[in-house]
Formats: sequence, C-alpha cells, structure tokens
Amino acid sequence: MPVQGPEDETRGNVVVLHKTEPASESVEHGVPDDEVRTRDGVLAVPESEAVEPLEGVVVEFEERELPALLPVWATSRAGIEAYIEWRTRWAKHMLAFHAIRSPKYTVRIVVRGVVGTARGVAALLGWVFDWEARPLRRAAIAQQDPATYLALLAHRNERVRIRGAITGGTTLVTAGIMAVEAAMFPPALLVEGVMALGVAAWWGGPAEEHGVLDAPDLPIQLDLSAEDLNEAFRAVGLLKGKDEDENAPRLVMVQRPMRDTLTSWAAVIDLPRGSGKSAKDVLAKRDQLAAELGVDEIQLDLRRVRAARGGHAGRLSVWVSDDDPYLDDPHPSPLEELESFDIWKPVPLGRDARGNPVRALFLWQSAFYGGLMRRGKTAGQRLPVSAGVLDPSVKHYLADGKGGSDWRPIGLVAHRYVVGAEEEDIYGLEAMLDEAIDDMEAAYAKLRKIPMMSQPDAKLTPEICQRYGLQITMVTIDELQEYLTAISDQKRKDRLIDRLCRIARRGPAAGFICNFASQRPDADSVPTRLRDIVSIRFCTQVVDRASSDMVLGKGRAAQGADASILAEEHKGVGVLSLGADNHVIVKHDYLNLPAFMRICERGRTLRAAAGTLTGDAADEALTAAVLGTIPQVLSDALNLMRSADKMHTTDLLNRLVNYDEDSYGDWSPERLAEELAMAGVQRSTTQVKIKGVNRNGYHKSDLMTAADSFERPS
Repeated sequence: MPVQGPEDETRGNVVVLHKTEPASESVEHGVPDDEVRTRDGVLAVPESEAVEPLEGVVVEFEERELPALLPVWATSRAGIEAYIEWRTRWAKHMLAFHAIRSPKYTVRIVVRGVVGTARGVAALLGWVFDWEARPLRRAAIAQQDPATYLALLAHRNERVRIRGAITGGTTLVTAGIMAVEAAMFPPALLVEGVMALGVAAWWGGPAEEHGVLDAPDLPIQLDLSAEDLNEAFRAVGLLKGKDEDENAPRLVMVQRPMRDTLTSWAAVIDLPRGSGKSAKDVLAKRDQLAAELGVDEIQLDLRRVRAARGGHAGRLSVWVSDDDPYLDDPHPSPLEELESFDIWKPVPLGRDARGNPVRALFLWQSAFYGGLMRRGKTAGQRLPVSAGVLDPSVKHYLADGKGGSDWRPIGLVAHRYVVGAEEEDIYGLEAMLDEAIDDMEAAYAKLRKIPMMSQPDAKLTPEICQRYGLQITMVTIDELQEYLTAISDQKRKDRLIDRLCRIARRGPAAGFICNFASQRPDADSVPTRLRDIVSIRFCTQVVDRASSDMVLGKGRAAQGADASILAEEHKGVGVLSLGADNHVIVKHDYLNLPAFMRICERGRTLRAAAGTLTGDAADEALTAAVLGTIPQVLSDALNLMRSADKMHTTDLLNRLVNYDEDSYGDWSPERLAEELAMAGVQRSTTQVKIKGVNRNGYHKSDLMTAADSFERPS
C-alpha cells in the first residue's frame, strides 16, 4: 500500500496514509529510508512491513480523477464512426494492395508449389529408404567393420519394408477416396488440390519467409512506455541521476501511457518532488523531448494540467502521435450549416492535434493573425468574421489591403468595406476608422447614461444592448502592413496607428472587436504598441522563433508557443494564443469563398429582417457589384472604386489586372472603355482631374448609375 508523510503529495490514484506523529527519517531524493520507490515512481512500503497495520495511522481516500475506462475514440458516436471508417478504409486498402499483386502471387505460388512438391517427394523417398542412416552404413564400410555394416543393413531393410507398406497402403487409400470424390463430388478434388498446392508453396518458399503475400508498407506505430518518458526527460536535464540508478527520481505516472486513439498515445505525469522543475520548464524543452522520443515537434503535444482540472504546477498531459496529426483534410466549419450565430458565445475555430474542437470568445478582446503568405491567415481570420456575419446585431467595418476577392462577399453585410491599399483606399480606411471611433464614443455616451443598477459590472450584456440600442461592432483589417508601409508621411502613419490603438484599447468595453492580420509583424509594419494590446493571436508558419514571438508575444516561443516548427505542408495550421499561458496548435476549420458567400447572403437576409442593414451594404448598386448581377467588368470596377469618387482609366485598368490577371491581363485602355460602354456606363465627362492631373477616366457615380439601371433579381 502506498505511504506518504503529511507533507508528501498524493501521486496517482493511491491511498494516502497520514502519520499522526512525526517520525525521524533520513530522506534522500524525498524518499524516506523505510520506503521503496517502484519503477513507476510510486512510493510503497516493503511487503514484509506492509502486512502489519501501523498504529496511529489514519487511512484517507482523496478525491482523484480515475483513469479512463475506454480510449477516447470509444466514448462518442463520432469517435466510433471514425474508428469504423478508418477500419473500413484500411480493409479496402489491404484488399486493393493484394488484388494488384495477384498475378505476382500466382506465379510465386506455382513456382514455390513445384519446389515444395520436389522437396516433399525427396523427403518421402528419404524416409521410405532410410536415407537418414546412410552415413552410419558408409562409416562402417570405411572402418572395414562388416558385422556392424550387416546389422545396419538388416535394420535398414526392415525399415524399408515397413515404411514401404505404409506408403503403399496410404497411396491406395488416398487414390480410392479420390476416385469416390471424382464420381460423387468433383469440386472436392479442386479444393483439396488448392490446399495441397498451398502447403507445397509454403514448403517451397525461402526458409526465412514462408508467407506468400507481400507486407504492405503501413505507417510505423510509435511504442511509448513509462521508461521511454523517463529516459527522455533525463536526457534533456529535467530529471537528475542516471537511468540505471534505482534511487534516481522518476516521473510519477498519474495515467500510464496508453493508446488514446488508433494513431496516438496519451499519458498524465507528475514531475518528482525535489527535481526543482516545473511544467513551464518542460514546455520550454518540447523540441528536445520530441527528439529523444524519436518524433517531430508537431507530433508531441504537452499541456499543463491546471488546478481546476485536478492538476498543479508540476503536472502535465503528454500526447504523442504516430505521424503528423495536421496533415489530414481540415474539418468543415460548422458555421457553414448554421442559420444564425450568437456572437456572445465562443466561435468554433478548428481542431487541435487530438481532434478536439477549439473555440474562442472574441467578445471583449481583439485578435491578430500573422505569418508567411499562403499559409491560411485570411481563411482563419474569416471564421470569427463569419460568426459575426451570422449575428444580425453585429456591425462590420472591413478593409482588405490585399485588394483581392478573398473578402468580396462581405460587401453584402459590411457597413463599410474598403478594397485595396492605394492612396484613395488609405483615405477610405482613415474615414472608416474615424466613423468607427465616432460609433465607439457614441456607445460610451449611452453607457454613461445607463443606471448603475442596470449594469452592476459596468459592462455590456445582451439585455443592455437590446434595451438601449447598443450593438457589437467588428473592425477587420486584412494585410494591415500594406496600409502602414504605403504611407510615406510618418505623422500620417502615426495618426493611423493612433486610431487603431484607440479602438483596440478602448473598444472592447463598448462592444468593439478588432481583427487584424499581417504578413510582416515586425515593428515597422505593425507597431509593437498595437500588437501588445491584442489578446488573441494566431500565427501560421514563420521562419524563426523571433518572428513567432513578434506575432505571439515576446518570450512565448521559449514557453512552447513556437510557430517556426510548422512546415510548408501545414496550410491552415497555426499556434493560437489566448493569453499569457494558454496556447494550442490548431488546424482551423475549412470555409472556402463560396461557403463564405452563402454565409454573407444569409447574414444579409437576417439584417434585412432585423432592420440592421446600413451603410455600403444598403446601397443597391454596390450590392449588385458583389452579387455579380451586373456585367462582370462593371461589377469589378465598381468594387475597386468603392473608396474613390473618380479614377483615371490607366489606374483602373492596373487595379483590374492586379485583381484578376487572367481576365484583364491582356486588356488595353481602349478595350476597357469599350467593355464598360457595353455594360451601360455613360460617362458624364471623359476627362477627370485628380491631384491636378487631367486624364481620361471615370466617375464612380457614372458606374453606380449604370449598375442601378439593371433589373434586380427577385
């Protein structure tokens, strides 16, 4: 029975014995002399001493979580279905694998059958004619011992007579049975022939390989044990002593390593008392531990077990996958199937390495997405925006510095939508932020008038929003660095940053959610004073730890939140940080552009019914440009001129080429003018004056008039 002193910590699901009187003990590594440490790190009294009850000892059972009765996959319908699906795919794979090789197997069986038959006939002849005793007879001849030779020869003749009779009789009986089968049930001969050929092929194969089928090259499964963990922790300096030293401190296995799923292991461990190490020290050496366990960092998931879950500063959950858990197809976003969403609830974002859904509450917080291009930042940023779109009470401000089509559907619901990072777009962004700040100040003015009894916690609630006409507002900026690097005037840039910081710092209490993204999170592109305000951060693959810290926060890589361990294959995968000591690697849910369009269409319908369709989204011409119910060139041109009252033809064409090179790459200014004229654009003037330069161009009002002339779909 495990025994501990009053100051010892319960380890695992053990009975704790508290001594009523202190006893003098010489302790080495925290282990009393009269106790023995087992290989599992559990303290136990020697059997000879444990038989007799101890006086003055009170037995108490402490509340502890019991180990899981079933693996994780067997605890839910989804897990069981996934298991059955995997087994089915495995069976299909094996069937196809061997079916493709069936001609090879046929040749192999025939060849081995011939060889096996020859070996069998040779073995039978050797048995009948007593070939095994031939060396003895030859030895008697060599020694010129006729008496011994004659005795061996007589013995051999007797054996041949008996064995010949047995062989002959067996052959006759077998032939008779086969004759009867041939007359009464011929298929039996075929079955027996196949069986005989199989036996012959088995005997005819190489001595070290009797099997006929090839072994498929299936993924190698990791074998994880308590000793593996102890050796790895000791190798990286998290445990003292040597493995062969029985008195060396060892990890306490709260939950021993066990198969968590078909392709992963899980364990819960405690660091031993007296090691001077904490869970933070372990997280900082994740890459070294992965190397010692023989896996990639992405396959090892280490997490602290907090007190709320029965843990402490030295308890961790360890999860190890046989292969990369983030290379599977992404999970479809549940937002795609929802008719509406409540932004006051956590937003579904994706799945962690263990397949658990990850959600985050964006209310009261701001978010920042960073990392290399083409790694899925925009797709991840789109998820909280989609949740806000499905809540008709949420007001959207969005600016897309990239100027592509990734955010085009948001024009159906956004109060303000800026596309591109040209000079006129920067003016549009500044105007958008000024309007958002005015909304924020108006919200605070309303909050100050609300009686304290109605808001005892001095914060918004759904009831307060509904009663006093307040609303949640999302300010989303994609490719923020495009705007900041395009401004050459430092004072103007500082004013823009001040606006962003003001909304991110003061906005959350008034229901403002900031959602920024940038490829380059350095101080020049996105100032530290802005990033430091943001609490939710998501980082896709970056080149090094320093870049990861720029997105997730200084020193986070040393704590285990390191996006530089991600590979190029990890599209849509990133490190999600929800606080100073809360991070997880997430593969975000899949929500493509057509699905986002359907969500925005539902969001527009919800807002129309709720009367919350305002700003740009309420403009029928701009909406037609988003929906594509007008000619494509007119739709694209109108989208790109959202923030510009007028634009020169050459500038408009350049932006169209940047927006869709496949469609507009070979167009000339004359071709553009012809196409817009065919789309119904009648220019009030062919020359437009911009910054003192008078050139051929277009007025936005002329494009909107042309768009309004088209009949709207019912």
